[in-house]
Amino acid sequence: MAAEDLLGPDDVVVGARADANGKKARGPVDKAATDDVATGQGGDDDDDDDDDGDDDGDDDGAVAMTTQGEMRAWYLYYVGANGLALFNFGPSALQNLLDQAATASGGLLDFAGRRRDVNSIVLLANGMSFALQAVLMLAIGAYADFGTGRRWVLLLWSAVAYAIGLAWLAVHEPARWRAALGLYMVGLIAYQLTLTYWTAAFPALARNTARLRASRRAFERGRLTRAELDARDELERSRLSNVAFWLQSVGEVLMLAVIVAIMHGLGVDASPERNSWGLSVLIAFATACWIALSLPWFVMEKSRPGIRVPPGRTILTAGLWQLREAMTHMWRLKQSLVYLVGYFLLGDSLNTTVTVIATLQNQVVSYNTLTLTYLLLVGIGAQAVGIGSFWLIQRRFAIGAKAMFNVVMVAIVLLDGWGMVGNWTGRFGFHNPWEIWLYQAFYGFCVCPWYSYSQIIISSVTPRGHEFLFFSVFNIAGKASSFIGPFISSAIIDASPGGRNNSAPFYFLFALSLASAAFIWTFLDLDRSAREQEAFLAEERHRVRRASEAVVDGRDEGRLRA
Repeated sequence: MAAEDLLGPDDVVVGARADANGKKARGPVDKAATDDVATGQGGDDDDDDDDDGDDDGDDDGAVAMTTQGEMRAWYLYYVGANGLALFNFGPSALQNLLDQAATASGGLLDFAGRRRDVNSIVLLANGMSFALQAVLMLAIGAYADFGTGRRWVLLLWSAVAYAIGLAWLAVHEPARWRAALGLYMVGLIAYQLTLTYWTAAFPALARNTARLRASRRAFERGRLTRAELDARDELERSRLSNVAFWLQSVGEVLMLAVIVAIMHGLGVDASPERNSWGLSVLIAFATACWIALSLPWFVMEKSRPGIRVPPGRTILTAGLWQLREAMTHMWRLKQSLVYLVGYFLLGDSLNTTVTVIATLQNQVVSYNTLTLTYLLLVGIGAQAVGIGSFWLIQRRFAIGAKAMFNVVMVAIVLLDGWGMVGNWTGRFGFHNPWEIWLYQAFYGFCVCPWYSYSQIIISSVTPRGHEFLFFSVFNIAGKASSFIGPFISSAIIDASPGGRNNSAPFYFLFALSLASAAFIWTFLDLDRSAREQEAFLAEERHRVRRASEAVVDGRDEGRLRA
């Protein structure tokens, strides 16, 4: 797949476009407006952006335009934050040490008040880690939408993730499995927080490109309909998200090729000790790549104003105010709530499914570092082809993000059905090496686009100016589901005959994925969501205005009394 197909200047195809639900946008497109978008002229225009429902004073003249350098730096951060260190090989390193320690103590280890199977320990560790993530995201997200200091949130948690990745060099012996468990849990927290707040930047990046600024001016001049403007907005967000994911996949394949050479150089097949050391070196190498690739973003990112602190409040009280406002009035955003519920349930199913399959995969390949690396090469290569194909199909046929997301949901249901069959036969259901290779290809091509399109849908149901809070809320939902699912799956495994049927959770996961996919497919309407967001922002402006007037009136009354 040629890079220019994904990165060329024609990513936004002018003319009639698909709206949020995949229907053709209505109304003709004025040629002058088309020319504005195609050329990207006048990006520094001071036209006011309030027509888009923004209440932050976010006019084009006041907010920095997205430059090519800034966008490339944003892409590079994601290439580095590919998950190889803390999300892919971190779990393998932990499970490898747990398995060696358990073998020496009768197959079970003491953890959380009782002796447990290795897979049960991993699932419980995931659950506790995800619970802590939820608390942190709620605390951080409430404040991050205010002012211009949001960039420091990502920098802080990136530094924590870097430290954890490098610390794995000191943990590669079975006797240190408890330390490995701590690194794994904190590493997951840091990694997920960095991804959340890196992703939260992309709606503002997309909406401040020359293309969308030109489209907004064309809309204000009556040359574009609201449906066409919304469609271009969605397509630009899809472009940034999908291109970032595609570039990350390509970069990850190149890193894995280097990792294979490193593994051969270390002789990881020589002994279990060398294999364990190889996993730690691999995590540290991937972390070093992340550090190098992320630095340009911290230099190139432009400060863009967030929500103004409401009159009469400080930055400390504004976060609590925003949480109260969101919880009080979010019920008006019914489509946002529909997706929040569906995202919670389907995210629970997918996150737990990936964890369960990973434990089965590690057992099938006996934790061999080289084999795990080759499997990742297949999976990530398929991921690059998959996300590239999804984006090219969406762009070529003007298909909405919701329709593309529906395809991904079907693939998730099929994946859980595949695992469920493993309860009835040993010939199918992630029990055989050939299945693990096939799984990596299927997961990469058909399921991994979830990680792009689920975020695009979040941005589609998020009122402008509230990205950090809403991305935090949605990721809290994802994390809450991610610790509920592992706890349930761990209990299912413990309750199975002998306490070791690692395929038993697929009964629960198949039913959950089928129900949640049907719910989102049937009830989520992105057109209706756009209208609800406009009404929500209008009401918010009215509430802030009234609060401001009350503060002014109070001051005037105080002066008169004085």
